[in-house]
Amino acid sequence: MYALVTNNEITKFINHPKSMVIGDVRYPAKIFSVWSASELNAIGIYEVVFDNSNFKDEKWYINTNQSYDFDGNEVTASYGTATPKAHADTLWTAQDETDGKGTEGEVATRGLKYNLIKDLKSQVSNELAKTDWYITRNTEKSTAIPSAISTHRDAVRTKQTSMETAITNASDTPALETLYTYTTDSDGVQQPRPLGELPTLES
Repeated sequence: MYALVTNNEITKFINHPKSMVIGDVRYPAKIFSVWSASELNAIGIYEVVFDNSNFKDEKWYINTNQSYDFDGNEVTASYGTATPKAHADTLWTAQDETDGKGTEGEVATRGLKYNLIKDLKSQVSNELAKTDWYITRNTEKSTAIPSAISTHRDAVRTKQTSMETAITNASDTPALETLYTYTTDSDGVQQPRPLGELPTLES
């Protein structure tokens, strides 16, 4: 991506090389592939440098739109400070109720914690569903449930409880993100995330 700069102001963005008229001269599209950066700069064309240092994972944050700036040497595209998504539910206020938006004290929008726990419950349901047939067989035929199956199902529920507690007790959005973040040690080996994982049944 390139930008055309005129009188120190960005006047146009060029997403794909194309023939262009700058001043009284028409330049062919091939200048983008055969000219050097300094030659392009001399006629006001600069390759956009993308600065993603402020960009954050959109699972946890709301990023700003990119802003573009020309400092005399290069054109940069950068993000502003990202806003953490709400970790807790947002409730309707008294003013909201007055304005007819909702009832004071009721949930206006769900926060990350609610949605993360909802996703966890779905994962638990999927894991338990793999062995539900043992329960159905026991109910219909009185066939004993293998102890390994019962142990596994109990372990899944126990881990679910501890995971939900960790999510609920997280103080803010960065703390939630940390729970789900995998790290690597000095040998490059991936370490377990702080939240842990649901047990899976060994085949």
